Amino acid sequence: MVHLFRIITILSFMLALVACGQEADRAASSEVTLQTPAVVAQVDTDRIKNAAAEPEMWMTYGGGYDEQRHSTLGQINRDTLPELGVGWVYEMAKPRGAEATPIVVDGVMYVSSAWSVVYALDAKTGEEKWVYDPEVSGKDAAKGCCDVVNRGVAVHNGRVFVGVFDGRLEALDAASGEVVWSVVTVDQSKPYTITGAPRVFKDKVIIGNAGAELGVRGYVSAYNVNSGALAWRFYTVPNPEKKPDGAASDDILAALANDTWGDAGAWVTDGGGGTAWDSIVYDTVNDQILIGVGNGSPWNPDIRDPDSDGDNLFLSSILAVDADTGRYRWHYQTTPRDRWDYTATQQIMLADLPLGDGGGSRRVVMQAPKNGFFYVLDAASGELVSATPFTNQNWTTGEFDESGRPVLMEEAVDLALYAVVPGPTGAHNWHPMAFNPDTGLVYIPVNEIPFFYDKTRNVADSKSIWNIGYDAAAGWPVEYPAGTLAAVSGLDGGTLLAWDPVKAEPRWAVPFPLPLNGGVLSTTAGLVFQGNKFGDFVAYDAETGERLWSHSLVGNAAAAPMTYEIDGEQYLSVLSGWGSVSSLIAGFTYGEAKGKEPARVITFKVGGNETMPAPLAKVVSATPKSPIFGEPEQHQLGMQRFAENCHFCHGAFAVSGGVIPDLRWSAISANDEAWDQVVREGVLEKQGMVSFAGHLTKEDTDAIRAYVIQQAWLAVANGNASAPGEN
Repeated sequence: MVHLFRIITILSFMLALVACGQEADRAASSEVTLQTPAVVAQVDTDRIKNAAAEPEMWMTYGGGYDEQRHSTLGQINRDTLPELGVGWVYEMAKPRGAEATPIVVDGVMYVSSAWSVVYALDAKTGEEKWVYDPEVSGKDAAKGCCDVVNRGVAVHNGRVFVGVFDGRLEALDAASGEVVWSVVTVDQSKPYTITGAPRVFKDKVIIGNAGAELGVRGYVSAYNVNSGALAWRFYTVPNPEKKPDGAASDDILAALANDTWGDAGAWVTDGGGGTAWDSIVYDTVNDQILIGVGNGSPWNPDIRDPDSDGDNLFLSSILAVDADTGRYRWHYQTTPRDRWDYTATQQIMLADLPLGDGGGSRRVVMQAPKNGFFYVLDAASGELVSATPFTNQNWTTGEFDESGRPVLMEEAVDLALYAVVPGPTGAHNWHPMAFNPDTGLVYIPVNEIPFFYDKTRNVADSKSIWNIGYDAAAGWPVEYPAGTLAAVSGLDGGTLLAWDPVKAEPRWAVPFPLPLNGGVLSTTAGLVFQGNKFGDFVAYDAETGERLWSHSLVGNAAAAPMTYEIDGEQYLSVLSGWGSVSSLIAGFTYGEAKGKEPARVITFKVGGNETMPAPLAKVVSATPKSPIFGEPEQHQLGMQRFAENCHFCHGAFAVSGGVIPDLRWSAISANDEAWDQVVREGVLEKQGMVSFAGHLTKEDTDAIRAYVIQQAWLAVANGNASAPGEN
């Protein structure tokens, strides 16, 4: 061990010397400090390739390069589950969404949370080592569709890499948290964000971006791990002028993608979308990067690209590029000419399955994207092996033509107030799935949420900040009778689904009354772990789905759990803290999630006897703070503008999910001057509530306030709230 320590120290010193000689490369980045990396986080490509030999570590986002999220640790098993208790709890510095999977290397946990804050913790005790806050501006929160979240970090040779919400990619010293280099990866004048975890391979770190809902052009970028210099970039949709970008994507865009887009439409000014905001995977066998490409901008292709009926490559595609150069290898488009926000950014997983000739092994890519089909592709060629619905869907007939394209339902193309299943939240969203090579099953968090699409009205007059091209208030009445929300919520739900990718069929499913259940971990002990919006952390039998154990997390859990071992003791960690997406999803018809709890890392172990923090008390009473005002016409306008701009954070029909304030019971909503200070003057900008004065008129914002108060009194009339003085 001493010999190994000396070798690592010498290598670290040599790396530092090499880095010091690369001043020219660093001209493209904003370098703050550069120190010799301490002997921590000594992870490189070879070590991650051999992650199976070190199951006590969790060295990359998905557990290993194949991103199967399966652990061979077995101390936590059926026999020891009754003894599984809380080992330690760490409360994060900032509230809001917690979606990250922690990295654990050599006894240190590196984890991120809201506002891209990074934490280094003692993985055995939870003791804080350092915290790095990139100080994202509250203004930038308005650029995000779904809270100021971050799904994790990457580590490589003494550095921790984080994609910052405002578009920076930063390398931190793993020993101190100090910034080594920082590079801006996007045009920050545009609504780009970064929420996904970077990945490290060879001498490169790769990151994508988000923002298609507001109108940007997607791409992925690979940077040198030592200097932050750009190595290559691949644009996922064509240049609006269909000219070269000087990027790795130039040749294939000219040869294949350009002709699938017209020469006019919103894509020319807004970028077309195609952001790669989550899954980016290194395939070690084929030395390629697999990229999950997102939706079009706007969603409606009749506005996005009215001059053609092309496929709009590479929207909603699984894309393979050369790891060293970024040049195109192959692609498979899961949703040609996407019009429903059916991103293919969801988790991409690699595995060897008995699908080869004569029953031999075949290396495949597996994905369960938003559109409700489970895809198995040949990893080397991209050839479609199978595509099967894994849940209810009505945008296709369920069949594919001879070229591997889905056969569409006419109503799902016409979209005249048509309820499409799945909706834009997807049959499976970012919440990670897991694969157990022993059972041969993939465990998928499945959603069942319809959505009304309407391109026949209110589109031209829309003032939506979201670039969707549909009526954002489709299916919204201003008033509804008592029991409506409860009745509609019965139409929505989700499951934890065990899927056989060889037989292309389900094995078992555990139903949930609420959608968007949390990410999944599989273990060799035959267990599947998952958190949910009820605040439960649950262990299921991997073969049958039987619920074997559960523990309250106080808050809810969307993030995927992970596991590691120190000094012969196995630990199991999960982040708790849902974020404002629960206002959008849980606040409408899907029930209230456990909100407002601070983000936490909660770690279990056999024999753990620590206590969970007591839940926060609810301090807001569901009582209108203002008399109702305004005429029906003003309420109608307010409903339309609220649907277009506010419900993505504050909840459909102004019913919050509990994380972002419920405007119906707010003293700010009750006061015209206070309302204008917040909505028009932006006095809460640091908290992420920016001014809408440049986007909406005073008439619009007054109508929104009138609608919010009207919804408060509607809740009283429907028996869901109390009038002032009743309590």
